[in-house]
Amino acid sequence: MTTALFAGSFDPFTIGHADIVTRGLRLFDSVVIAIGVNDKKQPLYTSEERLRQISSFYAEEKRIKVIAYTGLTADIAKEVGATVLLRGIRSGLDYEYERSLADINRCLTGIETVFLFTAQHLSHVSSGAIRELINHGHDVSGMLPPGFVL
Repeated sequence: MTTALFAGSFDPFTIGHADIVTRGLRLFDSVVIAIGVNDKKQPLYTSEERLRQISSFYAEEKRIKVIAYTGLTADIAKEVGATVLLRGIRSGLDYEYERSLADINRCLTGIETVFLFTAQHLSHVSSGAIRELINHGHDVSGMLPPGFVL
């Protein structure tokens, strides 16, 4: 069984991230979405709220598990039995950074990383931008996957 771990301190509910999860399910038996907590950032939602939102969005897909975590991706990968790390890339600049992280994670866990480029028409949508828009009272419904409710 091949389990892909999609981990990060981002909010994996944007269209781009949902696209990566959907494509990951075509490649692997299951996907674990691990929502990292970064105490240095002022989050838009608590980790419990994000976990509840994202879990309810993916509730119908039994091959997806959503968890919250703190610490290193390498540690959570071992804990959930991941056989591959799944990373979404928006641009070539993202790839350079993510490639370095993949090298570190491979050294720590022995697990390879699979990079999936976000579809071109979704590449401008980042969770950071969505958080900023929400903070300033903008409607972001067009940037969220159909059916996702904040």
